Amino acid sequence: MFDRLKKEHIVADDDFNRWKVPPASIAIHLCIGSVYAWSIFNPPLTKQFGVVAASSGDWSLSSVVWIFSVAIVFLGLAAAFGGKWLEEVGPRMVGVVAGLCWGGGFLIGGLGIMTHQLWLVYLGYGVIGGCGLGLGYVSPVSTLIRWFPDRRGMATGMAIMGFGGGAMIATPIKEYLLGLFYKAPEYLGPQAAVEMVTEAGKRMAEVNGQLVEVVIAGAKQVAAAPVPLEEGVYVVGTGHTGAAGTFFTLGIAYFVVMMIASFSYRVPREGWLPKGWTPPTADAASRKMITHNNVHIDQALRTPQFYLLWIVLCFNVTAGIGVIGVAKTMMTEIFGTTLPLIVNSAFAATYVFMISVFNMVGRFFWASASDYIGRKNTYYCFFIIGIALYLSIPFAAAQVSVNPAVTWLVMFYAATMVIFTMYGGGFATIPAYLADIFGTKYVGGIHGRLLTAWSTAGVLGPLAITQLRNLSLNSSIKDLASKVDPAAFTEKFGAGLDQLDQLVAAKTVTIAQLMEIAPAGTVDPTSSLYNTTMYAMAGLLVIALICNALVRPVHEKHHMEAGEGAEPARA
Repeated sequence: MFDRLKKEHIVADDDFNRWKVPPASIAIHLCIGSVYAWSIFNPPLTKQFGVVAASSGDWSLSSVVWIFSVAIVFLGLAAAFGGKWLEEVGPRMVGVVAGLCWGGGFLIGGLGIMTHQLWLVYLGYGVIGGCGLGLGYVSPVSTLIRWFPDRRGMATGMAIMGFGGGAMIATPIKEYLLGLFYKAPEYLGPQAAVEMVTEAGKRMAEVNGQLVEVVIAGAKQVAAAPVPLEEGVYVVGTGHTGAAGTFFTLGIAYFVVMMIASFSYRVPREGWLPKGWTPPTADAASRKMITHNNVHIDQALRTPQFYLLWIVLCFNVTAGIGVIGVAKTMMTEIFGTTLPLIVNSAFAATYVFMISVFNMVGRFFWASASDYIGRKNTYYCFFIIGIALYLSIPFAAAQVSVNPAVTWLVMFYAATMVIFTMYGGGFATIPAYLADIFGTKYVGGIHGRLLTAWSTAGVLGPLAITQLRNLSLNSSIKDLASKVDPAAFTEKFGAGLDQLDQLVAAKTVTIAQLMEIAPAGTVDPTSSLYNTTMYAMAGLLVIALICNALVRPVHEKHHMEAGEGAEPARA
């Protein structure tokens, strides 16, 4: 049965409509792109027993947030190791396995939620599901490039656009399913009407003659619930957050969609070309640095071009994550105090939605544009424009703290949205860039190995952001503390300035609290907390710009012989 999935059995006739392939690719990427909406699951997973609030037996937030990181790491690993296999067996086989892993990962994860075994969630969603992500991500790349040799960028941009838009579609679906399967726990009444005791740190109440653990839902918890609830006391273990049912439903749905899409894959015969299209001449191809030769997947690792492009992708993604990871918080902290009437919770929510929109649109726009201006020039745009935009953010922050005008908010908003388009565009353009440099025969496998840059950036980006922001925060607090009256400091915090480090570590002393006792005219440093981060991201783009400039055509010693799949050059 599985033998029928191999690429030799899915070669299309010459009259096959190649436009049937992109919808299948987009469908798979929409399914796996839902990984970007993982944060939807964090609240329910941290209160599986308490449901309305976290109980003593519930998982902590720090224990569940890493599930997403594990999935991204295994995405890169699966793409790296599965890319070569893709070239051997074809996209249908890889797509089917990706569907089994991604859908099956949800089912195993759902079982882990239902039995409250966190390791099963890590294994299912993180490891097995992550492998499905990697295989699903690379499965359409080489196929689309072979079907669209005339529009390589547009073709890969269409598919990878689906990955960027997956979260947009998945977010409301996940929220709906969580509400559908949600079951409120047993309600005992208002807090004042329920007699409770504390045992070993747990809140307990008597129900049917037995002491059981309870949680107290306040206004905040009630507002966050997907169904109407009353404030008061609820019995632990008597309800459901809906997470397990959501996992099971999504697992089945994703499996079905990915199976249908995978069986829609076809590959062109060797040497097939679109009707009416003539490959560019050798001179025209050389101007855009498009090779007519092929480099074997293993030989590609012996070329400097592979490692230069690895750095190009890694640093572009790291810089993009540097903004995406803190964008909402950064906007709120910079403009929330200076323009509070505009930058409220509704504005922030819309801003987060627009991040997904521009990320998705950028994938198609930049990849399509690269067909006309060339892949190398497209990355020049990413880095030159990106450097200017990253440097503009500290400038806007400094100006708005002195002159709180809407102009600086507009500048910040526009700069970050363009950055998000280039973040997504980098993902969508790199497969075509690889095809130009190494040829189309093994581009899927080479692309898979290059995606280890994504896994690296997924760790490097958040680590750099948190460390740099913490350094700026501590420096700003110390600078503010040196300006306040020591007596006022002692009166407000109950300790002297000599204990500042301990007070900061305990989160007793914050910038906002120090500003309350700071001398008149002191500038709030909150808006400058991200300056170092933005400068560092701009510095990464400078390095990436240099690496992109160093990319040259692959030396002919790395080329495969004509009989091994090289395309003959045309005069």
